[in-house]
Amino acid sequence: MRIVIAGGHGQIALRLERLLSAAGHEPAGLIRNPEQADDLRAAGAEPVVMDLESATVEMVAAALQGADAAVFAAGAGPGSSVGRKDTVDRAAAVLFADAAERAGVRRYIVVSSMGADSTHQGDEVFDAYLRAKGAADDSVRAREGLDWTVLRPGMLTNDAGKGLVSLEASTGRGPIPRDDVAAVLAELLETPGTAGLTLELIAGSTPVTVATKAVAGE
Repeated sequence: MRIVIAGGHGQIALRLERLLSAAGHEPAGLIRNPEQADDLRAAGAEPVVMDLESATVEMVAAALQGADAAVFAAGAGPGSSVGRKDTVDRAAAVLFADAAERAGVRRYIVVSSMGADSTHQGDEVFDAYLRAKGAADDSVRAREGLDWTVLRPGMLTNDAGKGLVSLEASTGRGPIPRDDVAAVLAELLETPGTAGLTLELIAGSTPVTVATKAVAGE
């Protein structure tokens, strides 16, 4: 499969690109900074230089043309402003979904966040982040033209992945290694029965493949 990943230089995206490439897929990652291109190539991914904060839907759709799936893994990142939570975490996700529909790419996976909610209350930057992610999720889940899955990991860590997770509609809060988030994303791409699901993800005791097939009803 050809899989286009928004936020292609992110910590989860680079892990996912390595997994997909090793499995014989063709990952491509959208990046703003051309200096990051070599990192993507080292991960086995094709770098595509494009800034989702300024790109048009036509530009993004062109990058998605011929893809089998799209993964939104972009984010404004720690230390970013409330404004960028909106332009990246919400608006760029909506743009990427618009472009996927235009390009005819039905399979669409969003890396969201535990607690994402467009009606979340609070005045801190993290509150704005949860509202932005929630609004983006709402937009994606309303689309009949996408076979979407929304993945909401718990607290991300750089611990080595164990391949053991809890993946459910509601898991409760907890940590999850980025390695295991990437492994779950790779498995979701191979499991079409997870379309239409919003899933929470934390470390647990169930192997990734077993957990993914379970939520898909397989």
